[in-house]
Amino acid sequence: MDNRLITTLAALLLLPFCLPAAPRHFELLSPDGRLRVGVEAGPQLSYTLDYDGVAVLAPSQISVCLDDGSAYDGSVRFQKAIRSSVDTRVPATAYKRAEVHEHYNQLTLRYKTFDLVLRAYDAGMAWRFVSRTGKDFIVRDEQAEFRFAEDAEATVPYIRTERPDDSIFFNSFENYYSVHPLSQWSAGQKAFLPVSFSTQRGWRVNITESDLLDYPGMYLEHLGGTAVGGLFAPYPKEVEHGGYHMLQGIVRSAEDYIAKQPAGAALPWRIVSVATEDRRMLDSDLVWLLSRPAADSDWSWVKPGKVAWDWWNDWNISGVPFRAGINTDTYKYYIDFAAAHGIEYVILDEGWAVNLKADLFQVVPEIDLPGIVDYANSKGVGIILWAGYWAMNRDIEGICKHFSGMGVKGFKIDFMNRDDQQMVQFYTEVAETAARHHLLVDFHGAFKPSGLQRPYPNVINHEGVSGLEQMKWAQPTVDQVTYDVQIPFIRMFAGPMDYTQGAMRNATRYNYRPVNSEPMSQGTRCRQLAEYVIFEAPLTMLCDAPTNYLAEPECLDWIASVPTVWDETVALDGRVGDYVAIARRKGGDWYVGAMTDWDARELELDLSAFLPAGSYRIEFFADGVNADRAARDHVHGTQNITVSGAQHTLTVKMAPGGGWTAKFIRL
Repeated sequence: MDNRLITTLAALLLLPFCLPAAPRHFELLSPDGRLRVGVEAGPQLSYTLDYDGVAVLAPSQISVCLDDGSAYDGSVRFQKAIRSSVDTRVPATAYKRAEVHEHYNQLTLRYKTFDLVLRAYDAGMAWRFVSRTGKDFIVRDEQAEFRFAEDAEATVPYIRTERPDDSIFFNSFENYYSVHPLSQWSAGQKAFLPVSFSTQRGWRVNITESDLLDYPGMYLEHLGGTAVGGLFAPYPKEVEHGGYHMLQGIVRSAEDYIAKQPAGAALPWRIVSVATEDRRMLDSDLVWLLSRPAADSDWSWVKPGKVAWDWWNDWNISGVPFRAGINTDTYKYYIDFAAAHGIEYVILDEGWAVNLKADLFQVVPEIDLPGIVDYANSKGVGIILWAGYWAMNRDIEGICKHFSGMGVKGFKIDFMNRDDQQMVQFYTEVAETAARHHLLVDFHGAFKPSGLQRPYPNVINHEGVSGLEQMKWAQPTVDQVTYDVQIPFIRMFAGPMDYTQGAMRNATRYNYRPVNSEPMSQGTRCRQLAEYVIFEAPLTMLCDAPTNYLAEPECLDWIASVPTVWDETVALDGRVGDYVAIARRKGGDWYVGAMTDWDARELELDLSAFLPAGSYRIEFFADGVNADRAARDHVHGTQNITVSGAQHTLTVKMAPGGGWTAKFIRL
């Protein structure tokens, strides 16, 4: 045979092995077929997202860059695609429903060193990278793009640093929203999650993350045009004791990577939720579902409930024979108040431990802590202690063991103000240690919830919200009322909120002013009452002073009686920034809450959306006819109704900044 022919044949045989692999295209549909994820598994990994055949996200690149120069991307040898589906029901602890429907289709793209796992739910999609190597690794950076197919209205919580010299990664995760076209994202500004978008079709798109247990939290930055991308705090190298009252850890220098990971680690889920109506975001389960299940099956000791809180009202009780303040007599008064009204807990907030020491074993002399705890337990009331981050982090195991042994029921931990990997690990360690000692945890001064409450149901609340505490000092230009009807769709999408509602001093838009020692809310009294139904919070504060509640017995009885966890939740109606209405069931009773912005509003609530046919007695609180002038004005009443199998609506009227709430009891 001619040598030239042999050479040519050999070259042709070798050609497929010399050329780069052809790009592979995969598609993943949601169970209802409306949401479609496309994946291009070529030299660069990218995904697209369509809904009802309409492009939501254009090709968006994703990858992970490792410290050794390798990457999780299309340069790694592809092995196979694995498809699976799940359709089941999962019991939930201390949540907004007793059972969660988990239904998704999954696509796993297996590469030599990693898996790219994608899921499609009817409510959205998610992806994550999972290591397949047998060794620990360091993540230098992660690429997570979200390239919108067209401009959208963005509702953005930009990072607000505490001091001019602070890193953007040191912040309180509290800010009001800026609303503007995505293409006009403020130059250089970064945002914490969740971030929300409204497409030109009026669809709502939320971006956040879940299963964040050992990795830095994700921020978003503008990539130009209609695209945003993930940004992550670097791994701390030098952390200095300092900050507020010497309770914080200030990162003074950082490594050039973001995370250290063990072999086989699964990185957090990146979530994109899509809804054709804003209200669909009100009761989403995606963040909870995408976190890992609890390892322990017995959480019967976790007792959600209400908390009589001291700090917001500045310990301002009156009509007592002792000087009110941070002392034993004051806390015994709070305990008596809680016991008399079925309130499960009392919190000792900042001040019970010696200031500037960051040492929880140094108690101020005015406080007999063992005596207070014993007194509370004798009354059936649990004590929760406030703790600064640095003080808790000094000896998590020793602190939990000591105070659990004393009879304390939990901790409210404050001033973390970071979400780099070390800080995220602190949350997980606290959750695990507290669980072993049967202690509840409320993370204040915290980043948004990212699924930790599923593996650790004792993590019973998170802040990461500009809650009612802002009204102690916020100027009248601050619009808390509009914020209140934004966060249920956006911040609450991530999980429970330690908003701390319950003000008995209420102000109209033009009467509000900050008063630190005797604060007031913006909006009506009924708005405050409705927030106990609308805002998800298994551990819920009564922010005002006991003496103020005792002067308002109808409102106190309502607040004390509203459950904090639920058997069922139904989103009734709502538009981001305008109004919201939610129904929740506990046992045989349904509770409904509604709020509006600064516009007076009438809502037609579809009772047949949640009530079975039958007769009901409604106990309701509605804005009074003069609530637009005196925000405390309200009406408390009852009425009977019969709901048939056909649609049955109820008209609800709300004043500017108003609210409405009711309990439906089957007769």
